[in-house]
Amino acid sequence: MTLGPLMIDLKGVAIEPDERDLLIHPLVGGVILFSRNFESPAQLARLTADIHSLRSPRLLVGVDHEGGRVQRFREGFTQLPALRAIGRRHAQDPGAGVELARELGWLMAAELRACGVDLSFAPCVDLDHGVSEVIGDRAFHARAERVSELAVAYLMGMREAGMAGTAKHFPGHGAVTADSHVALPVDRRELADLDADLMPYRRLIANGLLSVMAAHVVFPAVDRLPASLSQHWIRGELRGRLGFRGAVFTDDLSMKGAAAFGSILERARLALRAGCDMLPVCNDRKSVETLLEGLQDEPEPLRQVRLVRLHGRETRSLGELQAQQRWRDGVGAARHCLDVPELRLDA
Repeated sequence: MTLGPLMIDLKGVAIEPDERDLLIHPLVGGVILFSRNFESPAQLARLTADIHSLRSPRLLVGVDHEGGRVQRFREGFTQLPALRAIGRRHAQDPGAGVELARELGWLMAAELRACGVDLSFAPCVDLDHGVSEVIGDRAFHARAERVSELAVAYLMGMREAGMAGTAKHFPGHGAVTADSHVALPVDRRELADLDADLMPYRRLIANGLLSVMAAHVVFPAVDRLPASLSQHWIRGELRGRLGFRGAVFTDDLSMKGAAAFGSILERARLALRAGCDMLPVCNDRKSVETLLEGLQDEPEPLRQVRLVRLHGRETRSLGELQAQQRWRDGVGAARHCLDVPELRLDA
C-alpha cells in the first residue's frame, strides 16, 4: 500500500474504532497530533506504535512542536524556548548561538523520536519583519543571514536525532499582519523583493532539507493563488528555481487562509496540481470524509520516495535518552534560555 496525500487528526489519546477505517484508507498518508492526543510520554509511545502498526509503509506521524507558544506536548517533555531565544544568543555570541540551535534542534527531535513521532514541523524560518503576531517570537531573527545560519544548525541537530526538518512557512509569513488560521494574508511585494525571505530555503536545500511546508499567503504580484495552492510557487519557484527535491506539505487546508479558494475538494485538487505531496486537514472530520469520498489521486512514485524518506530514525526509549549527557546538557541549555531577559534584535 502506498502513502496517500492526506494527513488527518484523531479525537483523543487512542485510536477509536471508527478512526481505524480512516487510517487504512489509501488516500491517507499521515496523522497530525495535537495536545488532546497527549497525556504522557508512555501513552504517546503507545499511540504512535498503534498508528505505525496499521500499514506498510507506516503512516507518518507529525506534530507542531517548535517550542515557546507552539509545543503540543508538555508534561514529561522539556519546556523548549521560542526560536527567538536562539537568535538572542546569536546576537551576543554567534558561535554560541549556532551551537545552541544545533543542541535544541537535537533535543526537540530526540524527545519526540523516543516516543515514536516521525516529524516535528520545524524549524520556522520566517523572517521577523516586526508585523506578524502569529510569527513573532517563532522566528529566529529579522536578518536573513542569521536565520539561515541558525536554521541550518537546527536542521543538523534534528538530523542527528533521526528526524527530518520541515522548513516553514514557504515562501514567508513574516511580512503580513493577518493570521492565516483566521484570515487570508496578502503580501504585495514583488518577487524580487522576496530574496531575503527565500535565503533560508536556499541554504537549507543546499544542506539536504527533506521537507517544506507552504503558506496560505497570497503574493498577488506573483500569482493570484496562495503559495500552498500555486503551481508557480511550488513547481516553478520551489522545485524549479530553488531546486528542492523533498516533500512539500501544505499548511492545514481547513484554515481560513485556504478557505477562500473553493470547497475542500477544490482546495485539495489545487494543492495536488501545484505539486504538493501531503495535505493536512485538521479539526474538521466532515472535510476529511468528503475528501475520502470524492478526491481522485493517482499514486506518484516520486511522491512515495519523498514521503518515505521522512520516516524517523534512531529510535531509543525516553529512559535511554535521559541517561545521556547530551540530553542533560540540552535540558540545561533550554532552561537557561527561558531565564534570559528579552533583548531587541535590531543588529
